[in-house]
Amino acid sequence: MLDKSSEQLLNTLSSTLERRSDLYETNHRSAFRLYNGFYEGNAYLAVDLYARTLMIHDYSDSPVSNDQKIAGVHTFYQEKLPWLNCTVLKQHKAEAGEMRRGQIISGGPPDRKVQENGVWYALDLLLHQDTSLYLDTRNLRLWLKENCSGMRILNTFAYTGSLGAAALAGGANKVVQLDLNRSYHNLAKTTYTLNGFPIDKSDFITGDFFPVTSRLRRERILFDCVILDPPFFSTTARGAVDLLEDTTRLINKVRPLVDDGGYLIVINNALYLAGRVYMKELETLEEDGYLELERLISVPPDFSGYPETIANPPLVDPYPFNHSTKITVLRVKRK
Repeated sequence: MLDKSSEQLLNTLSSTLERRSDLYETNHRSAFRLYNGFYEGNAYLAVDLYARTLMIHDYSDSPVSNDQKIAGVHTFYQEKLPWLNCTVLKQHKAEAGEMRRGQIISGGPPDRKVQENGVWYALDLLLHQDTSLYLDTRNLRLWLKENCSGMRILNTFAYTGSLGAAALAGGANKVVQLDLNRSYHNLAKTTYTLNGFPIDKSDFITGDFFPVTSRLRRERILFDCVILDPPFFSTTARGAVDLLEDTTRLINKVRPLVDDGGYLIVINNALYLAGRVYMKELETLEEDGYLELERLISVPPDFSGYPETIANPPLVDPYPFNHSTKITVLRVKRK
C-alpha cells in the first residue's frame, strides 16, 4: 500500500503527463520534459523523454533513501507509456560518478538520436551528468533555424553543437563550434552526419573560450551571429565564468566579433539571478548605443511547467522571462 506522499506524487505525475499529451507523436522521435518537480511539486525529481528512452533525474541529497519513490516513478511511466524501450536513472548527488552519469535500470540501450522541428540531434545520454541535448533551449533552436539563412555563426561553449546545427538546418553559410571538450565535438559531428551537413574540421575548435575569442578578435574575424551559452560556473587556467556576477564581461569578450547589424544571443541560466536584475544589466550595456535588445525567447512550457501544473513558485522571480534560463537576442551596432 502506498504512503500518502507516494500517492500524491503519482497523482501529480498523472496530471502533468496528461497535460503534455499533445507533445507525443506517432514515431516517438521527439524529446521533451515530462515532469519538472522543481516547479511542479517535488524538487528532487525531473523526468525527461528522449525518443523511447525515459530519463529519471534524482536530485535528492540521499539517493539511497529515495529508492522506493524512484521505483514507483519508474513503474508509473512504464505502465502509462508501454512503448518505452529504456529507462535511465541519473542520481545527481550520488558519490559514485557512474551513478551521476546514469545507469540503465530497464531495457536498453538508450536512444542515440531525436528529431526536433525536422532536425536530427545525436545523443549520448550517459556521456556526463547532463543528457547531451538541453531541452530548455528548444525554442532557441527553432529561432536559429528560422533566422540564420546565409549567416556566419560562432557558437561558443557549444557543448554538443545543437544550436549551431539548428542554424545550419536553417541555411547558415558557416558555423564555427567552440568548446573545450573534444568528445562534445564528436557528438556534434554525428549530428551533422545524421542531417547530411558537410563536416569541415576547421569549423570545430577545441579550446578555451578566453584565448580563442582573443585570437579571433586580434585576427578581426567577424560573424553575423555569435551565441554565448556558458555554464553557470566554471574555471580554467585562462579564465572563470560566473553568470551570477559577470555576464557583462563575457558579452564584452564576444561583442567585437559580431558584424554590424548582427545578432548576439546570450543564455544565462543562473538560478538566483532575478530577471529584473538581469534586464538592468543588459540595459546598462545598451547605454553606449552598440547593443539593442531585440527579443526574449521563452523556455518551452513542458520544461517550465504549465500555469495549471505549477505548484512551487521559483526561488527567485525570473520575470520578464518565464524561467531561470534567460535567453535574449541582442542586435549589435559597430562603430
